[in-house]
Amino acid sequence: MPRSTGDSMRFLDQPDEGERIDARIPMDLSCGPGPEVRLDVAVGFRAQDPLVLRLTFDMADEAPVTWAISRELLLDGLCTPVGEGDVHVRPDDADPDLLRIVLRSPGGTAELLAPAPALHAVLLRSDRLVPFGEEFCALSLERELALLLQSTEG
Repeated sequence: MPRSTGDSMRFLDQPDEGERIDARIPMDLSCGPGPEVRLDVAVGFRAQDPLVLRLTFDMADEAPVTWAISRELLLDGLCTPVGEGDVHVRPDDADPDLLRIVLRSPGGTAELLAPAPALHAVLLRSDRLVPFGEEFCALSLERELALLLQSTEG
């Protein structure tokens, strides 16, 4: 049975150091009729790619799989069912401290059961680096800075 708290979540960096956030969050993975598998999922945020959180799953004997999921979709999914297409997010019906993330690909469907407080903590830290609603400003600033640096090199 999944644990409903994020007690074993670990941040791998300090929130005010650099332009990235890395954390590991235990999640339960279900891929069909078999038993759920407990995974230690790497959750990452990069200020230069501010629209998404990246979830990377290391499966035994398989290459890691990474999904880029909208920060806004995850934030909204903490409170209400959201999503279209490949990614759907919703609070768990039985436990409000759990979040269901459904991922669909041509290879099949996977459902993750994640501790909502842990994902919320990552989203809050990402908001400190790039506030929600200002992602495009951050992208524009990065682009302008790169152009400025290029013009001073030549």
